[in-house]
Amino acid sequence: MSYYLHKKLKGIQFNEARSKVIEALKQEGFGVITQIDLQNTFQSKLNIQVRPYEILGACNPDYAYKALQSDSKLGVFLPCNVLLEENEQGEIEVSAIDPQAAMAATDNREMEVFAREIRQKLENVLNTL
Repeated sequence: MSYYLHKKLKGIQFNEARSKVIEALKQEGFGVITQIDLQNTFQSKLNIQVRPYEILGACNPDYAYKALQSDSKLGVFLPCNVLLEENEQGEIEVSAIDPQAAMAATDNREMEVFAREIRQKLENVLNTL
């Protein structure tokens, strides 16, 4: 089982792809609560230039609340990370954590249903891009 879901976007600029991803997440009930720009971080902290690479921390509050009610330690899996990166061909790759793969580590049967539903929502996001 892969640990992530993935889609390549062609003919789109990085900033436009980010906006589309954020809007698609919103349509599935997610908000972006963190944005980590590793391109800028690596440049400013290490003086290393890399292609655009950002991690969006996506959270669906309803699911997050229910998960934490089941097991307070499930917060280690939150938020759902969605990665945007520009590859060598100039394509934008969008990857999202596979919640089913992540939750398999918990042995929490109750979370299997949540993970399946969240995976479907993340697949919907990728399919709309």
